[in-house]
Amino acid sequence: MNTVTATQRTTPPTWAFLQQHLIKAMNEAGHLFLDKYTREDGTLLWREHWPGMDGSDDAYESFYTFPLFYALGGAEDYRYLARKQWEAMTWQFTEYGQLHREFDAYYDWMHHGESSLYFYFLALSEPYTLRDYQRSVRFADFYTGEDPEVDNYDPKLRLIKSPINGSRGAQLQMTAEDWSTHRWVLGHHIFPLPYEDIPGVPGPVADWEDDLVFEKILAVLNQRMAKGDVPINLLATTLVTHAYLYTGQDKYKNWVLDYLAAWQERTDQNKGIVPDNIGLSGQIGEYMDGKWWGGYYGWRWPHGGNVLLEALTVAGQNAMLLTGDDQMLNLARSQFDHLWELRQKIDDEWRVPYRHNDTGWNDYRPMSPELPVQLWHLSGSSADADRILRTGDPNRLNSTFSARGGNSDAGWFRFVNGHSPDYPEHILHTSYHTVAQALDEIRKDETDPKKVYIQHWIDKNPVICNALVQLTTGSPNPIYHGGLLLARLRYFDAEQKRPGLPSDISALIDQIQVKNSKQESFRLQLVNLSPIHYRKMYLQAGAFGQHNFDQITVGQTTDSVDGKWLEVRLPPATSIEMRISLARFVNDPSYDTPLKSRNEGQPMIKPRDPDINPGNISFSWETGHPINEEENENS
Repeated sequence: MNTVTATQRTTPPTWAFLQQHLIKAMNEAGHLFLDKYTREDGTLLWREHWPGMDGSDDAYESFYTFPLFYALGGAEDYRYLARKQWEAMTWQFTEYGQLHREFDAYYDWMHHGESSLYFYFLALSEPYTLRDYQRSVRFADFYTGEDPEVDNYDPKLRLIKSPINGSRGAQLQMTAEDWSTHRWVLGHHIFPLPYEDIPGVPGPVADWEDDLVFEKILAVLNQRMAKGDVPINLLATTLVTHAYLYTGQDKYKNWVLDYLAAWQERTDQNKGIVPDNIGLSGQIGEYMDGKWWGGYYGWRWPHGGNVLLEALTVAGQNAMLLTGDDQMLNLARSQFDHLWELRQKIDDEWRVPYRHNDTGWNDYRPMSPELPVQLWHLSGSSADADRILRTGDPNRLNSTFSARGGNSDAGWFRFVNGHSPDYPEHILHTSYHTVAQALDEIRKDETDPKKVYIQHWIDKNPVICNALVQLTTGSPNPIYHGGLLLARLRYFDAEQKRPGLPSDISALIDQIQVKNSKQESFRLQLVNLSPIHYRKMYLQAGAFGQHNFDQITVGQTTDSVDGKWLEVRLPPATSIEMRISLARFVNDPSYDTPLKSRNEGQPMIKPRDPDINPGNISFSWETGHPINEEENENS
């Protein structure tokens, strides 16, 4: 492994102090959050009973940043806390009835995607633990068709059989109990009705808490929405990609590519627009009288095209990670371009439609730059940069500071392309104040835990990683409904043998210059704020080692590297500025790190097969294999 040593002694920049201050504040903040809302075993102080199919995603979302924070450089105890809280939420919501075999029994992939972020981040904090390795295979097989107990996928037609799916398979009918915890939300948040023509239910909104009204709505949902494939199921490609990163088995890569290709073919059949409902026969609009709109989380209901566009982007990112081919982003690109062609100038700004119903396209809004940022981050293409810049006034891009996410990645894009030089300080200040605000809310919260709604804890989690992701890894934040952390760079503490920045080390990536999907360069600044301690760290090119370091320039000296890992040494009170060139997408992605490798081997623990062991066969204590009849008599 090549080694670079810092020698420069200068006054540390303000952003470096702010970054360490934020990390140290969050090192303590999570404990206050847990002390307030959880029991000693990690379970939520909450109600005894929780019905319906909803809820586990919100529980996981309340703690999902814990493993990510540890992977970025948070305190060592977050490794334990992250594991503890995941296991506690999994146990608690299995007891409530939402989970089966440690995964949601059935729900949609907008919610599966939210809860799965936690599971994906655990692999960044503790790669190749046996439990998670085995879970990654089990969960992926729920969707690849390899689990005989779970009927989610039709491999011949390459479709997931229902929008409501999970570890108990595709649910082709929804019950009133499934929706019991959602009726209040749908009735009070003024969502439009799923359809304009529900018999006996005049729109555009209705009282979902009225039993007679809800009965009529549910009947139409089951008739038109419950069966067949929908675009948000593309978020399942992350779960299967996750299994590939663990195992390296081509069957998982092939499934991701085949499923994305199936949606590309359906889009081609539909004149370039992604249809949002596919029947069990593979026909577009099979239960919608041929209409390509009207599916679950589709172009009409409940949010319009927002989550649909996220799913297309996530699937394209996964496929590009697995192949290195930026053409995998074309399905998402085509929909952004199609909406842009439909734009209208309203109140002196360009707006695009986000919904389609029987009257045509509607719900015109300014196009968000956030998903095009995700495309540019992987491809580096000028066309994807244009998709960001055409979405609105540059002032809108400049003012998108948000500690919790939202529109913060557009501001990051401007920063790494030479604008908003105060962005690091601004976003770190914002993050610190948001942490402090969350702690104030925790201290003042006197609500009865048995009466709060399931989303009560999400915004009170004071472990907020958005700024750290952007500034240290040189990447936008993962797409919230199920994207991976597609970082340019990862850090590992060489002395503590753990992921993340070493104590007292601040990092900043800026001045990103992406030539194409295969070549890029950027500036990395590392600062050792300790005047006492010597630090040694490893850098990894890409979150999953998918890139290689090509050249490293320090001052006037340029060295060739040609590897995915680099060692950096920082004596006390030193800093280093490096111009790093990457050869992008040249390695097979995996969860390998400079500290742990897939080649170390992962055994699988398999359940007993009653057909093989009816109960009267002895097994070898040493090998676990059946003993033959003669050996059995001797034993």
